[in-house]
Amino acid sequence: MTYQLVAPLLDACVLGIVAQEDSYGYTLTQKVRQLVDISESTLYPVLRRLTKDNCLTTYDKPFQGRNRRYYAITEEGRNKLNFYQVEWIKYKDDVDKLLDTTNKEKEVQDSE
Repeated sequence: MTYQLVAPLLDACVLGIVAQEDSYGYTLTQKVRQLVDISESTLYPVLRRLTKDNCLTTYDKPFQGRNRRYYAITEEGRNKLNFYQVEWIKYKDDVDKLLDTTNKEKEVQDSE
Protein backbone atom coordinates (compact mmCIF):
# COMPACT_ATOMS: atom_id res chain seq x y z
CA MET A 1 0.00 0.00 0.00
CA THR A 2 1.35 3.42 -0.87
CA TYR A 3 -0.58 5.27 1.85
CA GLN A 4 0.63 5.52 5.42
CA LEU A 5 -1.53 4.44 8.32
CA VAL A 6 -2.06 7.22 10.83
CA ALA A 7 -2.55 6.29 14.49
CA PRO A 8 -6.38 6.24 14.54
CA LEU A 9 -6.53 4.07 11.43
CA LEU A 10 -3.93 1.72 12.88
CA ASP A 11 -5.99 1.54 16.08
CA ALA A 12 -9.08 0.73 14.00
CA CYS A 13 -7.25 -2.04 12.14
CA VAL A 14 -6.01 -3.61 15.37
CA LEU A 15 -9.45 -3.41 16.98
CA GLY A 16 -11.01 -4.92 13.85
CA ILE A 17 -8.62 -7.86 13.90
CA VAL A 18 -9.05 -8.52 17.63
CA ALA A 19 -12.84 -8.19 17.31
CA GLN A 20 -12.75 -11.22 14.99
CA GLU A 21 -10.65 -13.32 17.38
CA ASP A 22 -8.29 -12.88 20.30
CA SER A 23 -4.75 -12.52 18.97
CA TYR A 24 -1.19 -12.23 20.16
CA GLY A 25 1.31 -9.62 19.02
CA TYR A 26 3.04 -11.59 16.29
CA THR A 27 -0.18 -12.61 14.52
CA LEU A 28 -1.51 -9.07 14.80
CA THR A 29 1.65 -7.76 13.17
CA GLN A 30 1.37 -10.29 10.34
CA LYS A 31 -2.25 -9.36 9.66
CA VAL A 32 -1.56 -5.62 9.67
CA ARG A 33 1.44 -6.23 7.38
CA GLN A 34 -0.99 -7.45 4.74
CA LEU A 35 -1.97 -3.77 4.42
CA VAL A 36 1.17 -1.87 5.27
CA ASP A 37 4.79 -2.56 6.18
CA ILE A 38 4.84 -2.32 9.96
CA SER A 39 7.22 -3.68 12.57
CA GLU A 40 6.38 -5.27 15.89
CA SER A 41 8.15 -2.36 17.57
CA THR A 42 5.59 -0.04 15.99
CA LEU A 43 2.62 -2.21 16.90
CA TYR A 44 3.37 -2.88 20.58
CA PRO A 45 2.97 0.79 21.65
CA VAL A 46 -0.43 0.73 19.90
CA LEU A 47 -1.40 -2.38 21.87
CA ARG A 48 -0.23 -0.80 25.14
CA ARG A 49 -2.20 2.38 24.42
CA LEU A 50 -5.38 0.48 23.50
CA THR A 51 -5.00 -1.61 26.66
CA LYS A 52 -4.43 1.52 28.79
CA ASP A 53 -7.53 3.09 27.20
CA ASN A 54 -9.58 -0.01 28.18
CA CYS A 55 -10.20 -0.95 24.55
CA LEU A 56 -8.26 -4.19 24.91
CA THR A 57 -7.62 -6.59 27.74
CA THR A 58 -4.83 -9.15 27.96
CA TYR A 59 -4.37 -12.68 29.19
CA ASP A 60 -1.50 -15.13 29.00
CA LYS A 61 -1.80 -18.60 27.52
CA PRO A 62 0.93 -21.27 27.54
CA PHE A 63 2.36 -22.29 24.17
CA GLN A 64 5.28 -24.69 23.77
CA GLY A 65 6.59 -24.02 27.27
CA ARG A 66 6.23 -20.24 27.01
CA ASN A 67 3.44 -17.81 27.68
CA ARG A 68 1.87 -15.85 24.86
CA ARG A 69 0.09 -12.61 25.68
CA TYR A 70 -3.26 -12.50 23.95
CA TYR A 71 -5.32 -9.40 23.36
CA ALA A 72 -9.12 -9.41 23.55
CA ILE A 73 -11.48 -6.58 22.72
CA THR A 74 -13.55 -5.02 25.49
CA GLU A 75 -16.99 -3.42 25.30
CA GLU A 76 -15.29 -0.02 25.20
CA GLY A 77 -13.10 -1.33 22.38
CA ARG A 78 -16.18 -2.46 20.43
CA ASN A 79 -17.71 1.00 20.87
CA LYS A 80 -14.49 2.60 19.63
CA LEU A 81 -14.39 0.19 16.66
CA ASN A 82 -18.00 1.07 15.78
CA PHE A 83 -17.06 4.75 15.89
CA TYR A 84 -14.07 4.13 13.60
CA GLN A 85 -16.20 2.12 11.19
CA VAL A 86 -18.76 4.91 10.82
CA GLU A 87 -16.00 7.51 10.43
CA TRP A 88 -14.21 5.33 7.86
CA ILE A 89 -17.32 5.08 5.68
CA LYS A 90 -17.74 8.86 5.74
CA TYR A 91 -14.05 9.41 5.02
CA LYS A 92 -13.95 6.83 2.22
CA ASP A 93 -17.05 8.32 0.61
CA ASP A 94 -15.53 11.81 0.72
CA VAL A 95 -12.24 10.59 -0.78
CA ASP A 96 -14.13 8.64 -3.46
CA LYS A 97 -15.92 11.86 -4.42
CA LEU A 98 -12.63 13.72 -4.70
CA LEU A 99 -11.03 10.97 -6.73
CA ASP A 100 -14.20 10.38 -8.72
CA THR A 101 -13.62 6.64 -8.49
CA THR A 102 -17.12 5.70 -9.63
CA ASN A 103 -16.49 7.16 -13.08
CA LYS A 104 -13.06 5.48 -13.26
CA GLU A 105 -14.60 2.12 -12.31
CA LYS A 106 -17.25 2.58 -15.00
CA GLU A 107 -14.58 3.46 -17.59
CA VAL A 108 -12.66 0.31 -16.71
CA GLN A 109 -15.80 -1.84 -16.97
CA ASP A 110 -16.78 -0.24 -20.29
CA SER A 111 -13.32 -0.86 -21.77
CA GLU A 112 -13.42 -4.58 -20.91
